[in-house]
Amino acid sequence: MSSPDITLYTDNTPNGHKIPIILEELGLPYELKQVNLQSGQQKEEWYLKINPNGQIPALTDGTQRVFDSGAILLYLADKYDPEGKVSYRYATPEYVEQLSWIFWQIGGLGPKGGAALAFSTFAPVRSDYAINKFLSEFKNLFSVLEYRLSESPYLAGEKYTIADIASFTWVFQGAAALDLDLGEWPHVKAWTERIVARPAVQRGLEIPKPPFDLEQFRVFLRGQREALLKKGNEDKE
Repeated sequence: MSSPDITLYTDNTPNGHKIPIILEELGLPYELKQVNLQSGQQKEEWYLKINPNGQIPALTDGTQRVFDSGAILLYLADKYDPEGKVSYRYATPEYVEQLSWIFWQIGGLGPKGGAALAFSTFAPVRSDYAINKFLSEFKNLFSVLEYRLSESPYLAGEKYTIADIASFTWVFQGAAALDLDLGEWPHVKAWTERIVARPAVQRGLEIPKPPFDLEQFRVFLRGQREALLKKGNEDKE
C-alpha cells in the first residue's frame, strides 16, 4: 500500500463530514483545508481545478484529485483499506450491496434531504407544496432504511462500512436539522446510535469543527423555519 499524501477540502455539511469519518476510521494522515461555502470559496478558480463542479468535499492524494463524496469513499476504501476494516472485497456480493447503498444515498437521501432543508428553512419565498413534497420524500427514504435495517445490522451486511458512512451523516444531521424524531424509525435510530458511538465518527463530526453544537444547530434552524413561515403568512395577507 502506497503512503498517502492527502489534502481534504471540506466544510460543515452532511456530505462534508463523510470523508473525515472514513479518514479517521482508517487512521490515515491528512491535511485539512476548510472551504467556506458561505463566502463562495468553492467557486473560486483554485478550487475548481480540484473539483470542477464547485462543491465539497474533494481531496488530492499526491497528484490524484478525487471529487464527489461517493467517489472519495470508494477511492479511499479501494486504495487504503486492504484489510476490509470499513469495506467489502471487490466483486463479492457484499461489495455489490455496499455499492448499491452508496449510490442510493447519493441519488436519493442526500438530494431529498437537501431540498427539504432548503425549502423549509432557507428559501426566499415559502412554498408549502415544495416543503411537503421533499420532506415527505425524505421521510419515505428513512422508511427504506428502516426496512433494510430490520433485516440487517448494517446496510451492506453484517459489518459497518462506507455504505453506512454515506447515509449516516444525512440521517444524523438531517433529522436534527428538520426536527425529525428518529423514534418513528426504531431500527434507524438504533443504527444511528451504534455509529455515533464510534470514536472515529465522533472525531470526524468535529472536522472541521462545527460553529455550534447540535442543540444550538436545531434552535437556529427552527428559528429560520419560523421566520419563513411568518413571512409566508404575511405574504398571503
